[in-house]
Amino acid sequence: MKKRGRITLRTADSSQAPTLHALISENLEEGHLLPRSLDELLVHAERFVVAIRGRKIVGCAELAPLSQRVAEVRSLAVDQAARGSGAGAMLVEELQQRARGEGFETLCAFTHTPGYFSRMGFSIVPHLWLPEKIFTDCVKCPLFRRCGQYAMVVPLDEARDRTVDAPAAIGRYA
Repeated sequence: MKKRGRITLRTADSSQAPTLHALISENLEEGHLLPRSLDELLVHAERFVVAIRGRKIVGCAELAPLSQRVAEVRSLAVDQAARGSGAGAMLVEELQQRARGEGFETLCAFTHTPGYFSRMGFSIVPHLWLPEKIFTDCVKCPLFRRCGQYAMVVPLDEARDRTVDAPAAIGRYA
């Protein structure tokens, strides 16, 4: 359990799946996330980190393994009333630490808001540089080839400093 200010981070459990589903669905309506089923969230609940303020879950994000080398920040969602509190950045930082600890080399995110992730050291890359994501999820998506999301990566050996030399980082994927 990690705490910063009034927000505490914890690993989710399956009993919180309905709350995760509601939070993700709220953000889905804003056009920021892809849909997730309650059954899927029940199965993968332990891969989620939740941000809690008081007794309420105000944010969530999943560390989704795509391969032995690459994991994804998936379903990053923060309650409308908690935006601006730093909960989203805390969740991404926690996923970076967990991914590094689990031996992943790269953390990726697919987003409509690349500026948000670039402030945390992620760089925009061509989608094809992440075949793990393309062949795991994208080809099954109804928006495949027209989703408008940016593919972003951060090499985890550099993520710890939150400063990335973009040309050097990109060179690793070329």
